Amino acid sequence: MPDPVLPRIARSDPRATQDLLDRYGSLLWSIARRHATDAADAEDAVQEILLDLWSKADRFDPTVGAEASFITMVARRKLIDRHRRRAARPQPQALDEALEVPAAESLATADKTEDVTRVLDVMRELPKERRRVLDLSLRVGLSHDEIATKLGLALGTVKSHARRGLMQIRDALARVGAAGTAAARKGGA
Repeated sequence: MPDPVLPRIARSDPRATQDLLDRYGSLLWSIARRHATDAADAEDAVQEILLDLWSKADRFDPTVGAEASFITMVARRKLIDRHRRRAARPQPQALDEALEVPAAESLATADKTEDVTRVLDVMRELPKERRRVLDLSLRVGLSHDEIATKLGLALGTVKSHARRGLMQIRDALARVGAAGTAAARKGGA
């Protein structure tokens, strides 16, 4: 039986990480893949499990149990935590479905309803990718990293879409506000 890898990781042995991956990588992948929604999700899960193993490597005691059992236990606990975090998140709703909901039902005041309607009108005119990035960011609450993973885009592209989309909304709302102010002046004069 080979020497356990986790005590070497706890001692910061630079070769121990590769040994851990060589010895237990397929085990971690198979456990993560069974609990993941897709390959990308499984890769993220394996990374989280590895980070957890590195932080808990000093807790492994070879006199108590086998290293593979300890690694499996840490992996399963991490996957359960991931599942609970997902279950606690609000379920995303497609932007098109959200646009169909009358704003008056969800907001109490007419001013807020008008503002939301303006924003939704402007968002409908955004390019599809920008609209999807903003929807996932603002409504669902995903981070830029999570959006990049979900949409299969580069992180910089996601950030650019978000920034440009928000600027486009801001500029459109400024134009609407300026037109409303001009109309009010004209009507009052």
